[in-house]
Amino acid sequence: MDDVQAVNLGHLDLARHLRSLSRTATLGLSSDAVTLHASVMDTACLHILNFFTQRSSFVPRTLLEQSRSIAELTLKIDSLIARAPSPADSPFEDRYAEYIAAKHGKLSIFGLDLSGSPDTWRLDAAYLSLDAAGDATSAVPALLSADHVLAGRNRVLLRGVAGSGKTTLVQWLAVSTAQKTLDEHLLYLYGLVPFVLPLRTLTRGGAALPSPDKFLSAVDCPIASLQPLGWFDRVLRSGRGLILIDGIDEIPEKDRSDARRWLQELISAYPSNRWLVTSRPSAVREHWLSSDGFAELDLAPMSRDNVAEFVKRWHKAAGISDQYADELLRAVRAKKDLGRLATNPLMCGLICALHQDRRGYLPEGRKEIYDAALSMLLFRRDRERGVYKPGSIHISEAHHIQLIQKLAYWMIRNGRSEMYRRDAVKLLGQTLPTMPKVAEQGSAEEIYRHLLIRSGLLREPSTNSMDFIHRTFQDYLGAKAAVEELDFDFLIANAHLDQWEDVIRMAVAHARPTERIRLLTGLIRRDDVSPHNRNRLHLLAAACLEHATELDPEVRAEVQQRAAALIPPRSVDQARALIEVGPVVLDLLPGPRELPPGEAVPLTEEEQAQRRTAQELLADEAYFTVLSATRIATDAAITVLTPYRNHPDLRVRTELARAWSRFDAETFGEEVVAHLNEENLYFPVSNLRELEVLSGFGGRSRIKVSGEFTTADFVNSCRSQRLTHLWLETDMGSSWGWLHHFPNLRSLTIETLAPRVDLRSLAQVISLRTIRVPEGVTITGAELLPPSMKVLQEFLNTV
Repeated sequence: MDDVQAVNLGHLDLARHLRSLSRTATLGLSSDAVTLHASVMDTACLHILNFFTQRSSFVPRTLLEQSRSIAELTLKIDSLIARAPSPADSPFEDRYAEYIAAKHGKLSIFGLDLSGSPDTWRLDAAYLSLDAAGDATSAVPALLSADHVLAGRNRVLLRGVAGSGKTTLVQWLAVSTAQKTLDEHLLYLYGLVPFVLPLRTLTRGGAALPSPDKFLSAVDCPIASLQPLGWFDRVLRSGRGLILIDGIDEIPEKDRSDARRWLQELISAYPSNRWLVTSRPSAVREHWLSSDGFAELDLAPMSRDNVAEFVKRWHKAAGISDQYADELLRAVRAKKDLGRLATNPLMCGLICALHQDRRGYLPEGRKEIYDAALSMLLFRRDRERGVYKPGSIHISEAHHIQLIQKLAYWMIRNGRSEMYRRDAVKLLGQTLPTMPKVAEQGSAEEIYRHLLIRSGLLREPSTNSMDFIHRTFQDYLGAKAAVEELDFDFLIANAHLDQWEDVIRMAVAHARPTERIRLLTGLIRRDDVSPHNRNRLHLLAAACLEHATELDPEVRAEVQQRAAALIPPRSVDQARALIEVGPVVLDLLPGPRELPPGEAVPLTEEEQAQRRTAQELLADEAYFTVLSATRIATDAAITVLTPYRNHPDLRVRTELARAWSRFDAETFGEEVVAHLNEENLYFPVSNLRELEVLSGFGGRSRIKVSGEFTTADFVNSCRSQRLTHLWLETDMGSSWGWLHHFPNLRSLTIETLAPRVDLRSLAQVISLRTIRVPEGVTITGAELLPPSMKVLQEFLNTV
């Protein structure tokens, strides 16, 4: 740092800063000597700062720094003024913010109510930040925190499988914005107004998508009628809107083109706002919104650390000893079938609840887990708590399931994720005559209220609508109803629609062996669909194999053969389809292929071009195969990925390197990372353990810091002599003086979300030659760097 920065710190903070950069300075000293060392440092810094203030250059430098600070402060104040509501709007916005915080400030954690804890948890205590990932050609970082997806970009389409946390992320962004409880990476949300728009609610009963003035009334906001005249227009025209559109996949496929047009019209009218759209991966094609300026990301599966953190938080919230959490984590890591299910918050919650409810015994398959969860929710909870009293409604577990699956199947057949309350009561009324023991206990309205209160599966998002606590349970029970009603032809006819994918999988799980043959052969032999949908059906059939516990070997072989014809993948869409198939596809993914060696005779230009094209196609196959396997991210994927560790293509090596955080650090490091060709490859480290493992391999010349590190930890754990290129994707402080510990550092990339970066302290890093910062960031202090250092502002891409 320069003298002005040092004086601004003050002598005590300067001394603390210096000590933090050299934690080994007092090794071997007694406690008294350490105290003396600190005292001497404090005194020395006081004299040093006094000396700085006496230098003739100090006053003009101070004036220059003050001018810059005033200019920067003016820009910030102007920005805040622009985001401030008009005086007439402020009271309503304050009340609306309170409503958003109250409505979305709680999170349902599955199974907590079974332990005597409340069935909801404060969002700020329960929220677990997951990661979002882009592909190597994306304009976003390889891996970033999901709650920062809108930082530095105004429009994002975020894909995630069922239960991956899409809706929870929407809640978190809305509540954080409303409460103004923003960390430094979310400061861009300050002053914005959140609009939470679940499409399942907006299109309830076939309703048309609303115009902005109807946003609040469309989601049943009770204060919608109080909004000042023209308020929505003032908010959106000034770019203060945070529009969170949740669940493109939860409306019928035929309606999605209308939803896209609705979104495009909104953006055309109000382009300067922030937009987040969520969907299941298969619901919309690749680049569905790219032409409208949307970056597209995928929610990554939970890492081992994420799973451990979730399990510990669940047990803490439930008031259960850490011993049970540790026991469950050992079971998840020891049992591969269980471990590959625990990849999203919903399944982790199910597993935690079942582990507690069953005293440590856990079913291993997805269907078995759902069966056990339904039994726990529908029957055992009330029976074991003694909830039933004389005269109260008493419905058996079988009848509970029969009634609720009727509701689920009606919603699936009609392409809905919500249904009107009156329709649910009417449907139950039509069903009750077939169940006299249930009918004699109350009217359809009374039975509906009982199911709503006691089942734990249903809820009322508004006074006149009903839905399931999670779409997964709707699909599971709807599939059971379809199998019981022998609706196999209907299932097959709708299997190409993405809303039916999970229903088909669960139908195969519920079906008997002969019924499975009918379902699976129907999927792979359909010829009335487009080639694209035919491929989807073949991959869907392959995905169903994990649920087919008993199946004719010839049918299994035919399904695998049809799926294998689509492997290796050659596009992002094909890779995503394979990822959806799940771990079963790992057995089908091939190893890397190479072209046969060319003949000694010279090739014509046309032959050379054909060979180059063939080589590029093989490189594409390798990259998309690796992309598929890394996103499945089970230990079995390591076996598939290991043969690719010597592949020359930079995209392949980059994807392998950045997948490290999804696997065990030591195992994946030894099997894959240690063997990657270093040429032009940045090795990402997301935690201290990975950095230590990397140093154990002798270090690497190019390192990308993508996790939280202190400067001292990085300096002490990194092989200082090897490092020549450093990429910082995380904040490691405003001063760069600590980089002088790396004498061979030539290139520094600072991927920051901050609007301003001060480079003056880099003058101490005399080996540095190139400094890269993102486009649009304000740079200060560059004029103080030596001529040998070149500062570049450019689009930052890993590959």
